[in-house]
Amino acid sequence: MANTRTVTVLNGDGIGPEVMAATIRVLEALKVPLEFEYKDAGTEVVAKYGTNLPHESVEAVLRSGVALKGPTGTVVGGGLPSANVGLRKRLDLYSSLRPVKSVPNVKTRYENVDLVVVRENTESLYSGIEHIIVPGVVEALKIITEKASTRIAKFAFEYARKHGRKKVTAVHKANIMKLSDGLFLDCCRKVGREFPEIHYEEVIIDNLCMQLVKDPTRFDVMVLENLYGDIVSDLCAGLVGGLGVVPGANIGERTAVFEAVHGTAPDIAGKGIANPTALMMSAVMMLDYLDMRDEARRMESAIHKVYTEAKVRTGDLGGNATTREFTDAIIAAL
Repeated sequence: MANTRTVTVLNGDGIGPEVMAATIRVLEALKVPLEFEYKDAGTEVVAKYGTNLPHESVEAVLRSGVALKGPTGTVVGGGLPSANVGLRKRLDLYSSLRPVKSVPNVKTRYENVDLVVVRENTESLYSGIEHIIVPGVVEALKIITEKASTRIAKFAFEYARKHGRKKVTAVHKANIMKLSDGLFLDCCRKVGREFPEIHYEEVIIDNLCMQLVKDPTRFDVMVLENLYGDIVSDLCAGLVGGLGVVPGANIGERTAVFEAVHGTAPDIAGKGIANPTALMMSAVMMLDYLDMRDEARRMESAIHKVYTEAKVRTGDLGGNATTREFTDAIIAAL
């Protein structure tokens, strides 16, 4: 097929292969000019490779420039480093992009939520620089640089401009961490001056969490350091129904990975009942990234149609549809 684009597919762990197969079925039904190259990542391939992130998988993403990824597991408090973090570092995927939007007929405490969380992905406390000073005392270093802070601020403002957003909120704790978070704010302010049409504001992280719970509609695009962004992006997902209905992407200068941000759900893996919405919506983001906007709108509209009609729902949303039945409904709605 002419002008076919290769996408690296990383199935991941647990329900990953199931939701990936469902998503690929929809993409194939759309007849998008994509070719899928399957590679390994996650805890389930450690025995085979001795690592959860094989070198050839990283090289494949570098070649293709874009990947679609299922959830991967990480051992808490030990074991190998996170495959997610490793992929972000190896590919310099400096921006985590999490659009959070109310889903039709998914009942929550809030309506008309339409937020975008832009999270710096490479530094802060997630630099992983920590050591034992003396037994019983551990020091972790928070790294904030002008380069990374400026880069993520530009990403947030450029995203806002491109998508017709009106406001960017920089989130911080500079009242306590005056140097580190102060540098982050300085960079956001400098970049903000280059975008006079976009309103810029600053909110302290704990106040932001309270304001989000009171009225999430007062926010538009939020830009945050790594740890704050990790927490707030999941908080925002909870406003619209949880991680099962929210897409995600990690984007760098030359590569991008689109992934379901929920867990591996080992308790239901292999049962054919997982909800593939998050990965499907991530694939919509991928199509937009690849300038396949007509196909992206068709897929997004089909997902919204199935949710609006509320006839076919998976168990996590109170229904009894299988993954296949839900996927069949999406394909029928294309």
